[in-house]
Amino acid sequence: MTPNQTAAADPAAKFDPSRAGEYEKQSRIALAGYDACHELSACMLAATLGAGRAAEVLVVGAGGTAQEIVCAARLEPAWRFTAVDPSAPMLDLAMARVAQAGLAERTHAVPGVVEDLPATPRFDAATLIGVLHHLPGDEAKRDILRAIAARLKPGAPLILAGNYRAYASEPLLLAAWGERWRMQGASADEVQAKLGKILQGADPPHSEAAVQALLAEAGFAAPQRFFGSLFWGAWLARKQGS
Repeated sequence: MTPNQTAAADPAAKFDPSRAGEYEKQSRIALAGYDACHELSACMLAATLGAGRAAEVLVVGAGGTAQEIVCAARLEPAWRFTAVDPSAPMLDLAMARVAQAGLAERTHAVPGVVEDLPATPRFDAATLIGVLHHLPGDEAKRDILRAIAARLKPGAPLILAGNYRAYASEPLLLAAWGERWRMQGASADEVQAKLGKILQGADPPHSEAAVQALLAEAGFAAPQRFFGSLFWGAWLARKQGS
């Protein structure tokens, strides 16, 4: 099996130790507004849950910078976090960032997938940031959203953020993405290589309507988009039920 075939079969496989090491720098280049998105995600959760209240937050795909944990913990000192990621190198990197921020006692790491978590106790909120477009096909996307919904309290908020729209369908945005890399010092050949890797290695929902449909099918209601940057979007939705 080639590396590309391995990554297609297991999306976590492409986040090996070499990619984990460069992730923090590369993610901030790939997403203009990386820090703003994470800060606003924390603000949206706090505004929904109520400032100053204790909460248990599920962070799915937590590996890498742990920025969602660091931002939210800084805003809300009574929140605790369960960090889940199937890539051991990426989760190790995230927990190192958590420890550096003095948040180790407030964060529980779970190597694996959402389905590895017990069905109870249920969480007050969840985040799924930068994950969905790495999962091939709608069924895998629905599966992870359903697994998250099953572990949330009724009415609990979910922050969903990631790329949406088929990359090739938006040539101007794709070209601007390439210019973003060039702005950071990449050569023309390096830009083409990066864009080619993006086109082959991800499967984002093809529209905002597709995102909304996936959320509805998984049991989430009233998604509200609060951030956008080229192909990237971020939404807050609530688990249905009472």
